[in-house]
Amino acid sequence: MSVQVNVYEAKTRLSQLLDQAVQGEDVVIARNGTPVARLVPVQRPAVRRQPGAWQGKGWIAPDFDETPDELIELFSAGDPAQPNS
Repeated sequence: MSVQVNVYEAKTRLSQLLDQAVQGEDVVIARNGTPVARLVPVQRPAVRRQPGAWQGKGWIAPDFDETPDELIELFSAGDPAQPNS
């Protein structure tokens, strides 16, 4: 979809026109009925990943996948909010 507005209307509706341009609409600004500018969204350059950038900045405990027996017992015991009858 294409929208053409005059300069005065573009000044008063700039925020709305910017939203339309970001959504992919063709927004043309005209002076005395003659197109003079087009609003287009800025194309941001893709951020290049640097493999290994976090190397050495984090750690995992050697026992991270071991569950303590006490914790397993707590989960197996049932709902602690319910009194044992």
